[in-house]
Amino acid sequence: MKGSDGKSIITQPEKCRIVPMAIIFVLICGFSFYMGGIFCSERNRFLFINGQKSLEPSKDLSSVGSVQIKSISFPECGVDYQDYTPCTDPRRWRKYGSYRLTLLERHCPPIFERKECLVPPPDGYKPPIRWPKSRDECWYRNVPYDWINKQKSNQHWLKKEGEKFLFPGGGTMFPNGVGEYADKMQDLIPEMKDGTIRTAIDTGCGVASWGGDLLDRGILTVSLAPRDNHEAQVQFALERGIPAILGVISTQRLPFPSNSFDMAHCSRCLIPWTEFGGIYLLEIHRILRPGGFWVLSGPPINYQRRWRGWNTTIEEQRSDYEKLEELLKSLCFKMYNKKGDIAVWQKSLDNNCYNKLARDTYPPKCDDSLEPDSAWYTPLRACIVVPNSKFKKSGLTSIPKWPERLHTMPERISMVHRGSASSFKHDDSTWKKRIEHYKKLLPDLGTDKIRNVMDMNTVYGGFAAALINDPVWVMNVVSSYSTNTLPVVYDRGLIGTFHDWCEAFSTYPRTYDLLHLDGLFTAESHRCEMKYVLLEMDRILRPNGYVIIREHGYFVDSIEAIGKGMRWECHKEKTEKGDEMMKVLICQKQLWYASNKGSR
Repeated sequence: MKGSDGKSIITQPEKCRIVPMAIIFVLICGFSFYMGGIFCSERNRFLFINGQKSLEPSKDLSSVGSVQIKSISFPECGVDYQDYTPCTDPRRWRKYGSYRLTLLERHCPPIFERKECLVPPPDGYKPPIRWPKSRDECWYRNVPYDWINKQKSNQHWLKKEGEKFLFPGGGTMFPNGVGEYADKMQDLIPEMKDGTIRTAIDTGCGVASWGGDLLDRGILTVSLAPRDNHEAQVQFALERGIPAILGVISTQRLPFPSNSFDMAHCSRCLIPWTEFGGIYLLEIHRILRPGGFWVLSGPPINYQRRWRGWNTTIEEQRSDYEKLEELLKSLCFKMYNKKGDIAVWQKSLDNNCYNKLARDTYPPKCDDSLEPDSAWYTPLRACIVVPNSKFKKSGLTSIPKWPERLHTMPERISMVHRGSASSFKHDDSTWKKRIEHYKKLLPDLGTDKIRNVMDMNTVYGGFAAALINDPVWVMNVVSSYSTNTLPVVYDRGLIGTFHDWCEAFSTYPRTYDLLHLDGLFTAESHRCEMKYVLLEMDRILRPNGYVIIREHGYFVDSIEAIGKGMRWECHKEKTEKGDEMMKVLICQKQLWYASNKGSR
């Protein structure tokens, strides 16, 4: 029916017909939502990915055979990909802004841009020099970068002699050597001498000489630097056998849990600590445990003597220092010690200071909407993460000293589902037996042939703890999708990071001697395609390096087939218990050189 203006008019009967139609539509939507909920609730039982059935860890695996994969062979990437870091690739920087250096953060390629090729080593690559000699020298052809050598030669970061790079131990703030610099720091912080301080993070690490020196002092340091114009800082560190990871404090949290590091260090790292509302220093505050130390050398410390060399004015440096002091005070840091170019602040040991902060102070305390340990693509927020007051024994003065803390059950295990003293003790004893078995299967484990080790899906760090007397260090990785056990790892005096194995790891190619995983594919195959995980393992594994894969028999044959396609040599072994369902696959990556000189 039309009105006088020619427009349609809905009569009363037509309106009545619309109402039941709307009700039917709502019922259909509700039923679809209900069915979708049923389907989603079942996704952990049966998932089909790329036409192959992938199962969650359960007893159902015992009734099936194994994943079958046809023979496969991967091509070589071009030589211009020899230092390919997929999620921090300079080729993709132009897509991202330079504001707050966001281009240096993780930006992983979409799946249709992923490389399905083997990253080649540089021409002339040699097996790395063994530890501890590697701390002082490495092969030039393994990390063939001259830029950092030329730009930092006056600061003695490194120097090229013949076929090698030598590391004299110099740095921007310690041209006379890192040993002397660390000695001065140790005089200011006696806790560095007695096992109180065990874990540290070095932001803007250079070639990681500070972290390398602290290893002899019983301190395990995560050296952190972005892939930037300094070229290969982290690659140099790992080539030397020193723990390091690619990263930058920009717009996202660092991939570490709260209240974890005993000490944080910045030696002229040029991070603008007081800018953007102090958000970068707030992140350091988050990852430092109560009572932890923050050490700063370089601008604006000792500005009265140093300002002329910083291309600034004394007034500007005085203002910067006063702003820094004010910010640190608002975060409940106290000046602990200061001498010459080094200043040390200490994070509050308890929550008394935070409890006195007024509601209208800046920065404010974080509310409950953001989990303190959430640290995988989690945006930085300009607020103070206050330590949980129920954990009385996790502060630096309360936690046992090293090495006692390694085998002491951490208080924060209570945060873990089913975490208990018995589960911790069982995990410890289990890994001692497993490592004994691994050493029989892989005699190089425990020798100087293996230095850089990664446990790709740790729980409590038991694998690393069982290797503590060997000449290795272990990067403990906890999946960003699994139960958060990384605080337990750090409370034991070990180091690690969050990561999602559906993406590339934050490191250069050829940086680990041994990769270990325990049921990773059983747990993650419903999310991550096996092929890409194994290609990433090949990228970060050194030539002649090893892989220990402890996995359900359902996956082992397919892993071995893909490994063969990546030029790995593998052999299956039984577990220490002779379990028929679980297998141990030992693989070694072969050394080969690029035959493809183009790009792929």
